Amino acid sequence: MSSAKNLCCFLFLLFSCFAAAQPPVFTKDDTLRGSITPQRAWWDLTFYNLKIKVNPAEKSIAGSNEIRYKVLRSDKVLQVDLQPPLALERAEQDGQVLDVVRQGKNAYFIYLKKEQPTGSQQSLTVWYSGKPREAQNAPWDGGFSWDKDDKGKPFVATSCQGLGASVWWPCKDHMYDEPDSQAIAVTVPNDLMDVSNGRLRSTTDHADGTRTFEWFVSNPINNYGINANIADYTHFADTFQGEKGVLTLDYYVLPQNLEKAKKQFQQVKPMLRAFEYWFGPYPFYEDGYKLVEVPYLGMEHQSSVTYGNRYINGYLGMDLSGTGWGKKWDFIIIHESGHEWFANNITYRDIADMWVHESFTNYSEGLYTEYMFGKEAGAEYVRGCRKNIENRRPIVGVYGVNNEGSGDMYYKGGNMLHTIRQIVDDDAKWRSILRGLNRDFYHQTVDGAQVEAYIIEKSGKQLQKVFDQYLRNTAIPVLEYRTKKGKMEYRWTNCVEGFDMPVKVALSKGKYTFIFPTTEWKSSPTQLGKKDDLEVDENFYVSVLKTS
Repeated sequence: MSSAKNLCCFLFLLFSCFAAAQPPVFTKDDTLRGSITPQRAWWDLTFYNLKIKVNPAEKSIAGSNEIRYKVLRSDKVLQVDLQPPLALERAEQDGQVLDVVRQGKNAYFIYLKKEQPTGSQQSLTVWYSGKPREAQNAPWDGGFSWDKDDKGKPFVATSCQGLGASVWWPCKDHMYDEPDSQAIAVTVPNDLMDVSNGRLRSTTDHADGTRTFEWFVSNPINNYGINANIADYTHFADTFQGEKGVLTLDYYVLPQNLEKAKKQFQQVKPMLRAFEYWFGPYPFYEDGYKLVEVPYLGMEHQSSVTYGNRYINGYLGMDLSGTGWGKKWDFIIIHESGHEWFANNITYRDIADMWVHESFTNYSEGLYTEYMFGKEAGAEYVRGCRKNIENRRPIVGVYGVNNEGSGDMYYKGGNMLHTIRQIVDDDAKWRSILRGLNRDFYHQTVDGAQVEAYIIEKSGKQLQKVFDQYLRNTAIPVLEYRTKKGKMEYRWTNCVEGFDMPVKVALSKGKYTFIFPTTEWKSSPTQLGKKDDLEVDENFYVSVLKTS
């Protein structure tokens, strides 16, 4: 390579490093989207009645949303969110047309005319239409996915985590406030079917050649958990005898994939058995469990889990852990269903705490493997996922501006939980903590700090520095040690101030015991010689450094 090329590469790398080090810049739109604004704070969402008509030929939608709410503090300006190119056309309350002022790109401030007494129940309806944002790389860069099946019929689906439900319907688009229940009516051409969340209440044919499918969700549900899936589906069903009784299982797939689906979806019942063992009862017995084929990889839509993993095991046939265990089960069935407990039952209030969804659900993959194939198999799977950790940005994002942390919330977050399990050192207690989270935070939105505090309280362990290290710091703690005269000296380095995580090591060959390092040198008797390397329990996500 020439010196000129070397210089160009050096400058590019220097600029890239400098750019990566700069703090993110946030706008007013980010605050309107990501914070509990005054126009959101005064009213408590209780119910949505969403009605939309989908025209696949034109890639357009039109509809309305009735928003019911309880007044917490009297006010007259209410924020509803809707993303362009969709447009909010009208808002009414009790038959009165209301003034609507758009703030920034996505927020609409609706000016109410009637009094809003504290404690009263109110409702308003908004109408909207347009061509919604087309998904660029669903589900990560979502919106509407407009596709065709093998027969050329429309194959359509929505996905919107992070991007926000307001990309396709008007709502209070912040995760802190969920409706207590929701109705979803989707009108499509009458040779197609819509599958959405909850239970199908009715199907109505219309003279214009369309058909409306009315679904009802009887549990609280987060905004991005709502979905519409439209295709020429075929349906088959089953039941699962679970901890709360009979759970209905409904499957919607393209007709050409029916036989493959009947075989692949046999993994649903073992998954439910495993997760009910670890996490407690499936959280939405009233709404059932559905697995719905879509034209993208998949997503954790509540009671309407979407599937596009090609009816093969692994992640599109790959084992993300590199251990072989990940090819023994279908990644999308296991991972996205795990979100029914961590994402849909327990939901983050702010996307900065997205680790509450993804760390636990990544960890659930290892727990499923353990349930099916044994404890060491599960541990090996979790450890194998470490190769995917980047440690470039903290797992926790910036609060109040719709900013999620790094993708390390998956594999690093899963390994953090696996490490904490080793510290707890009591599998029955650890399982009770996981089940307790889903019981005590049942159908709630939470801050990450609440989850941290719960695990600390129930475990009886001082874990705050552990959470700080793995969630808010990019460095992996290093256990530095040296041996001399029958003793081993050790300390933590490359860590947050005050880091004091206990760790299991073999002070004599083959026999593990806890030591309790801090950032200051400590010592323990050891049978290790100067030439021996210290063996650290590999289930702790740490590095080890021998010094003289």
